[in-house]
Amino acid sequence: MKKLKHEAELVKEAILAGMKYGEERGVVEFEATDSASEKILYLYRLLVHDKKIQPLPEEQVSQQTMRHKLALWYAKQLPKGHPLLK
Repeated sequence: MKKLKHEAELVKEAILAGMKYGEERGVVEFEATDSASEKILYLYRLLVHDKKIQPLPEEQVSQQTMRHKLALWYAKQLPKGHPLLK
């Protein structure tokens, strides 16, 4: 798994976009007390369920791999030339 150049920023933005996606679908309401790791796990499972991202083999699922998948998912939604893609 090759780390993306701006992966930390992409993950932050992916969490925000994923939260908006889940709330607009009406399947989740995030609380201010939810940790980032809880949000990442939920968003990963939601995006896999909705077939927005490819699932990882269950033995490879970890915080690091889920963060990477979310970053890739968000990066694919950005327009060409976006600063986070450079």
